[in-house]
Amino acid sequence: MTTAPWRDPALPAATRVDDLLSRMTLEEKTAQLYGVWVGAATDGDGVAPLQSEMASSYDWDELITRGLGQLTRSFGTAPVDPVLGAQALARAQHRIAGASRFGIPAIAHEECLAGFTAWQATAYPVPLAWGAAFDPELVEELGRRIGDDLRSVGVHQGLAPVLDVVRDLRWGRVEETIGEDPYLVATVATAYVRGLESAGVVATLKHFAGYAASAGARNLAPVRAGARELSDITLPPFEMALREGGARSVMAAYNDIDGVPASADPTLLTELLRDEWGFTGTVVSDYFGVGFLQTLHRVAGSEAEAAHKALEAGIDVELPTLKCYGEPLVAAVRAGTVPESLVDRAARRVLLQKCELGLLDEDWRPETGRPVDLDSAGNRALARRLAEESVVLLDNADGVLPLAPDTRIAVVGPRADDPLAMLGCYSFPSHVLTHHPEVPTGVDIPTVLDALRAELPDAKVTFSEGCGVSEPDRSGFEEAVARAAEADVCVAVLGDRAGLFGRGTSGEGCDVADLGLPGVQGELLDALVATGVPVVLVLLTGRPYALGRWQDRLGGVVQAFFPGEEGGPAVAGVLSGRVGPSGRLPVSVPRGAGGQPWTYLQPPLGLRNEVSSLDPTPLYPFGHGRSYTSFAWEPSGAAGAAEAAEAEIGTDGSYDVSVTVRNTGERAGAEVVQLYLHDPVASVTRPDVRLIGYRRLELAPGEARRVTFRFHADLSAFTDRTGTRIVEPGALELRLAASSTDVRHTARLNLTGPVRRLGTDRRLRCETGVERVS
Repeated sequence: MTTAPWRDPALPAATRVDDLLSRMTLEEKTAQLYGVWVGAATDGDGVAPLQSEMASSYDWDELITRGLGQLTRSFGTAPVDPVLGAQALARAQHRIAGASRFGIPAIAHEECLAGFTAWQATAYPVPLAWGAAFDPELVEELGRRIGDDLRSVGVHQGLAPVLDVVRDLRWGRVEETIGEDPYLVATVATAYVRGLESAGVVATLKHFAGYAASAGARNLAPVRAGARELSDITLPPFEMALREGGARSVMAAYNDIDGVPASADPTLLTELLRDEWGFTGTVVSDYFGVGFLQTLHRVAGSEAEAAHKALEAGIDVELPTLKCYGEPLVAAVRAGTVPESLVDRAARRVLLQKCELGLLDEDWRPETGRPVDLDSAGNRALARRLAEESVVLLDNADGVLPLAPDTRIAVVGPRADDPLAMLGCYSFPSHVLTHHPEVPTGVDIPTVLDALRAELPDAKVTFSEGCGVSEPDRSGFEEAVARAAEADVCVAVLGDRAGLFGRGTSGEGCDVADLGLPGVQGELLDALVATGVPVVLVLLTGRPYALGRWQDRLGGVVQAFFPGEEGGPAVAGVLSGRVGPSGRLPVSVPRGAGGQPWTYLQPPLGLRNEVSSLDPTPLYPFGHGRSYTSFAWEPSGAAGAAEAAEAEIGTDGSYDVSVTVRNTGERAGAEVVQLYLHDPVASVTRPDVRLIGYRRLELAPGEARRVTFRFHADLSAFTDRTGTRIVEPGALELRLAASSTDVRHTARLNLTGPVRRLGTDRRLRCETGVERVS
């Protein structure tokens, strides 16, 4: 028997795909351009925007005779035993392959934002916690483990990570982001992409682009960002994740930018992404994003016109289920209103990816449900370590923390004894199990109360909930205050309930008007503080909340951003002192509940000044975090000399700046050395400071290490008035700092030579090196 060229793995992928496309009918080609969502609810609450209105019905048996591009969320739609789910997915793949002429299976995709969104899978800390850890190497391991779990049950593509840079803390999806700084987002997200792709899973970058800059912090709202903000803040994380991470897929965002929906924007999805950046993978729509061109954006008058605009812009795959790319597209091509070449272009990209994944090979076999453990001991150990590294000690007045081992502790608050307090909205129990209350959580999630009792067995621990998360009921205040008054210290555990589309206080579609604590939790905290007993505030949230009202009134403040299934023991370990707090803020903590949007990336007139009565200065700045030990910073070599003298390099030159950090305390601890750039004079307004490098240092008592940052002039680049990315000559300051405002040492530079115009080969990363010092 002669093997068709497209089946021959010895031939180049492009040759195989060209041969296959030449044999396919229009219907078979378009079938590769959409997914099918088996079991998606078409009534009631869903897990995607307007799911009940947008989900389509179809005849499965007839549909798959043409083939199928994608299978949507076989594990993430309902609670499914992982082994049985893998077996069911394998059966579905056999049916898809057996029903069509070419026998090509579908690409199976799943969400994996905070772990594989599946029943009984590890619920890791949310991405905002990844940012707080400032540890890309650990996040790369996270991506690799998640990828291994996805592949073990037959999933090929993961819809993560989120590369949106926070622009307004009121936005509900802040928990899904890595932070408010593009360099932090870029480096951490790229690490996750490397890990996921190393496991053979296609990483999908989202949301491209501008999604987090929505007007009024409203989900899906229009974006009115200028071209310079897009170029210098929004886009760099995507560029790094593609160039250095090797991501093979990009998801188009829901939003429009200045009136042009991202899903219908060829300038974004083709000219920038492919022509300029050289991306060769697939672009997928966000769920129902192609249909939204007709129903929400109203830039298309029909499903066929929406399909035309999306295909022409560069969207290859319509997710989550067929609508516009099905019969409407076929009919439009046959009528001559949509060029078949657009279908061929997208189908070629999809089939090339399937070829890379081995799905065109004759010996392809699906996973068959071998024994799998999606919440292994190794997974849980990683979840614990990441949670521990991400907990931020914001304040520790009078050394209240760590807690004494035999003290009387009143634990109060609506988040203290709820396992779901640990989880973000894309963790399976919060995302799906709320629709299945009869189903157990599937993974063990110790609460802060349980973990604190285990951590301090000799302490007398009492508990009172006090109030709900968002409910107005104050009837529990009296008991909570009584418990606090009887104790030596009160641990108030407050925060968010993750949910979707208004069903929570944080999560997709859970946007807020201001940054006051949800419900009556702020009033409860006032009542606890009024007892005179030291109050340690523990926040389990998806965003930062305004804490200026309690400045200098609390014994300690601990921030954990939805720290995952091992978050309870991690927080308890910080409270007890077993864990040295080492997290740093990936987002600023505001002083007052209003005054948004604001992030630290402000030019001078965006900072506190005398021409406005509003002071936007945060209570705790970006990069802030305290420790139970102390560190001494000593400038090394050229950095020390540069504090007194200005160094000179060309606009294409580099410069090494070093600092030695010594643990001068009695406890082990971690310091995060941060490098910021200050540009005193530029041709356009620039942020007063911005992060361009960082390094996390783990140090034993008395231990010292020298960290060296290799600054290259490319890292000072910005977009000028013509839209060109340039390096300008002139003065610069490199600031070695413990936060965006806590500067320890400064190196002054003068860039000389001509203005340099940069291309896509520019340096994106500040390389670092670490060596031990005696």
